[in-house]
Amino acid sequence: MFRIGFGNDIHLLVKGKPLILGGVDIESDLGAEGHSDADALTHAITDAILGALALGDIGKHFSDAEERWKNAESFVFLRYAVGLMKEKGFAVENIDSTISLEKPKLRPYIDAMRESLAVALEIEQSCVSVKAKTGEGLEAVGERRAVRAEAIILLKRN
Repeated sequence: MFRIGFGNDIHLLVKGKPLILGGVDIESDLGAEGHSDADALTHAITDAILGALALGDIGKHFSDAEERWKNAESFVFLRYAVGLMKEKGFAVENIDSTISLEKPKLRPYIDAMRESLAVALEIEQSCVSVKAKTGEGLEAVGERRAVRAEAIILLKRN
């Protein structure tokens, strides 16, 4: 049996905040604003897992109204979702994701993101795809006001 999940996330970009994507610190003059560490890619993947399991979204499990999640590392959320997935008897077959960010270029960071995500997801790095796109100067991403991430995941029953 297979289950497919889709997740997406968007965060405002501001000065004075770090930019973390897929658990990797990205050198940038702008960082993501959020209640947690605002790792849009990890949030999208967490939502994809939760969606594939029909367990709601990240906000249902980690409310931004709860002070204990303020500045939390997003891999806490991802590891929780992986735990739920394993409890339900599933494993990740593969994941495909896209980050939309005008600047900086993400190519130098992609392999590190794939590696850190593979470890958290308990799969081979070859099963994790991370792509990067710009906004071509259009809308919030293209105007450097936001970072967006989307992910689709295929789970298989063990």
